[in-house]
Amino acid sequence: MNLVLLTLVAPRALEEELLEQLLIHPEWASGFTLSQVEGHSQRGASLSIQEQVRGRAGRVALQIVLEAEQAERLLGHLKARFPKPDVAYWLTPVSDFGRLA
Repeated sequence: MNLVLLTLVAPRALEEELLEQLLIHPEWASGFTLSQVEGHSQRGASLSIQEQVRGRAGRVALQIVLEAEQAERLLGHLKARFPKPDVAYWLTPVSDFGRLA
């Protein structure tokens, strides 16, 4: 098994739409972790005045452990659905994954 950790970071305004896509495709994301985070980027075009003053913006981070092939399929779907420069992602190899019980 070739597992990866897919991390998606998006504006909080996209949270529900992203979650909807994950929930209707359980074959790609049977489970995930969602966190409220803040981020800073050189791309400040979509920042509110408050976010510009604070120097960071509210974001949602989704993390999903899945097989690399599934991650590529999910990314292809999300890129078509959300062609937005303020949605970032990265893949990290996972050497092991399981449950304690």
